Amino acid sequence: MADRGSLGGRELDSSGLVHVRACRVRLGARSFGRLTNGGGTMAAPARPAAPKTSLSRLPSLTGMRFIAAFMVLICHIGIVLVPRVQKPWLNWTEPYVYALGPTGVVFFFVLSGFVLTWSARPGDTSRLFWRRRFVKVYPNHLVTLGAAVVLMLITNHAVTGANTLPTLFLVQSWIPDQDVVLNYTSNAPTWSLACELLFYLTFPALLPLVRRIRAERLWLWLGGVGLLICALPFVALLLPDEPMMTNTDVPWWPLWFTYYFPVSRMLEFMLGMLAAQIVLSKRWIGLPLVPAMLLAGASFVVTAGFLPEMYSQASAIALFLALLIAASASADEHGRPSFFRRRAMIFLGEISFALYMVHWLVILYGPMQMAKADGWSGHSTVPRALLDAGLTVVITLFLAWLLYRLVERPAVRRWSRPAVRGKSSPAADAGAGPAAELHGERGESRSGS
Repeated sequence: MADRGSLGGRELDSSGLVHVRACRVRLGARSFGRLTNGGGTMAAPARPAAPKTSLSRLPSLTGMRFIAAFMVLICHIGIVLVPRVQKPWLNWTEPYVYALGPTGVVFFFVLSGFVLTWSARPGDTSRLFWRRRFVKVYPNHLVTLGAAVVLMLITNHAVTGANTLPTLFLVQSWIPDQDVVLNYTSNAPTWSLACELLFYLTFPALLPLVRRIRAERLWLWLGGVGLLICALPFVALLLPDEPMMTNTDVPWWPLWFTYYFPVSRMLEFMLGMLAAQIVLSKRWIGLPLVPAMLLAGASFVVTAGFLPEMYSQASAIALFLALLIAASASADEHGRPSFFRRRAMIFLGEISFALYMVHWLVILYGPMQMAKADGWSGHSTVPRALLDAGLTVVITLFLAWLLYRLVERPAVRRWSRPAVRGKSSPAADAGAGPAAELHGERGESRSGS
């Protein structure tokens, strides 16, 4: 999107396009505008003018994206290495290490809704929107899934329809089967992309509804959606408490409903949309970035350390992360200081989607060798665990950079928009960035995964 809502020239949103059979939302190729005024293009209401500065691109959110992706990486390293070390003095860290990953995913889902709403512009159509999302997500997904299948075959892990086909089409999160959703020896974290695809398919219909909410009621809506998210674990109590999730004492059905089911996670996406509309409508309360970070950090400590695990998976922290994202956007709009705007942070944010897509394969088949038969039950010394963790981080960052440079960015440049006769694709001139909150894209919006 080449005029609004990018981070450093890159649109921040999340993955692509939802499998139509999974959702059956009949939007077809109608333009966003037909959902609001019967016209052929999106009729976004007049948007408050942002300061005429490069900071209106919200670069801080690009840097924050890396923090969230790195939290997922550290979580997945920790759930393997902390049990291997078997040191009593490390036991207190377990709930916090385990909660890092779910918190990072919540951040991505909320950020997707925020940036898509922030960057929505007149003239866009559903078909072009979905095309850009597909091109953003699927090249990385196909390359990493192909690598996973090759590695599974080399290491004698079974390659079946259940652990490949639903993942290929990104519908695995709709199927409440652990072998399909968790898929440990393949690229398991892609379950979140199945949720992102639902967000993208429904966004053209949701946007005009959010735009119609009266400005003075936006905070009520934000609070209401936040309460609904917190209520999900109570609804999940109605589901069977057997079987248990593999290698845990957590009931599978309630966990699937609250954490993996795309419809449940849609609430976090809507929370981000409402937060963006609050900032755009000049209804932001002026919460500075540092206090917003402290609030989010405190909510993480409370949910991870003191609430039942079902809450640390997603529920209680989502509203505070929405406030943090809005505070960061406001800081960028008004030129206030932000650590996340540093050049190094923006670079790391640009490769964050690729990092998310490769990290599990490195954990499985790299120095930690988690794909081995004793991967979950092996033993390790503290120095060896630290060495394995450090090597895993370095290898992941290097492979993420390669995937971004060789696959993600070239694909977005080449295919994100239809070619113009006699010219290359407009997106090719603009370049490609990451995000898709897990992901993002250059050339699509120049103002704010």
